[in-house]
Amino acid sequence: MKKRMKHGNRKFSKSSFSRACLFLLPSLISVLVLFVMPYLDVIRRSFLDGTGQRFVGMENYKTVVENTSFRLAAGNTVLFLSACVPLLLFLSLFIAIYLQRNKTVGNWLKSVFLLPMAMPVASIVLLWNVLFTRNGFLSHFLYWFGVTGQNWLNTKYAFGILVFSFIWKNLGYDIILWLAALATISPEIYEAARVDGASESQCFFRITMPNLWSSLFLILTLSLINGFKVFREAYLIAGDYPEQHIYLLQHLFNNWFRDLSVNKLAAGAVLMGLVLFVLIMVFQKFFDRTMS
Repeated sequence: MKKRMKHGNRKFSKSSFSRACLFLLPSLISVLVLFVMPYLDVIRRSFLDGTGQRFVGMENYKTVVENTSFRLAAGNTVLFLSACVPLLLFLSLFIAIYLQRNKTVGNWLKSVFLLPMAMPVASIVLLWNVLFTRNGFLSHFLYWFGVTGQNWLNTKYAFGILVFSFIWKNLGYDIILWLAALATISPEIYEAARVDGASESQCFFRITMPNLWSSLFLILTLSLINGFKVFREAYLIAGDYPEQHIYLLQHLFNNWFRDLSVNKLAAGAVLMGLVLFVLIMVFQKFFDRTMS
C-alpha cells in the first residue's frame, strides 16, 4: 500500500511539473526572444566595429570609458540615483506607516499619491513648463522676493528639479509596496510590545524594520531600476543636450543611437547592465547575510 502511495505521489509530482512547464513555456519563449537573445546580440556587437564585421576586442569599451560625455553622464546618473533612491525609500516608508495607522485619512490619500503614475508623460512635461520656465509659476513666485525669473531647467537647479520629479512620480508606487509589506505584520505583536512598555521608536526598530527587511530588498531594486526611466521627462523638456547637471546616460545612449554609433552604444549598454547586475547582487548578499 505504501509503495503504491509513493509511486502515485511521484507520478503526480512529475505530471504537475510537466503541466507547470507547459503553462510557463509561452512566457519563457517570449522572454528568450524579446530580451535574452537581443541582449546577447548586444554583447556580441560590443566586440565588433561600427559595421559589425570586424572583431576589435575591448577597443569599444576603452573608447567608451575614455569618452568625456560618458564620464559626465555616468557621474550624473550615479549622483542622481544616490540622491533619489534613499530619499524615495525613507519618505515612502514613513508615509506608508502614517497611512496604515490613520486608515480613515489614508484611504483617499492613496489615490492622491498614485495620481502622478496615471498622468501621461506629455502632461508632466506641460506641468514642468508651467512651473519652471522663465514665465512659469516659480519665477512669478520668486519675483515677490526680488529674485529674477529664469528658465530653471537650464541652470544648476535643474538637477534638484529632476530629483523632485522622480520622487513625486514614483512615491505612490513605493507607498503601495510598503503598505503591502506592513499588512503582513500582525497587530498583536505591537499590542504585546506596548503592553510591555515599548516606545514607538522601539516598536519601529525592533518589530517593523526586521519584518520589512526582505521587502526592502525588492523595493530598493525596483526603485533603482525605475531611476533609469526618468529620461523621458528630461528629454521632452530639454532635448538631446540638456543642462549638464541633468545629462544622464539615457541622453548619451539616445544620441549614440541617433548617430548610429552601434558599437559604442552596445559597449555602454553592457557596462551599465554589468554595473546594475553587480549592485543588485551586492544588495542581495548584504540582505541575505543580515537576515541570517
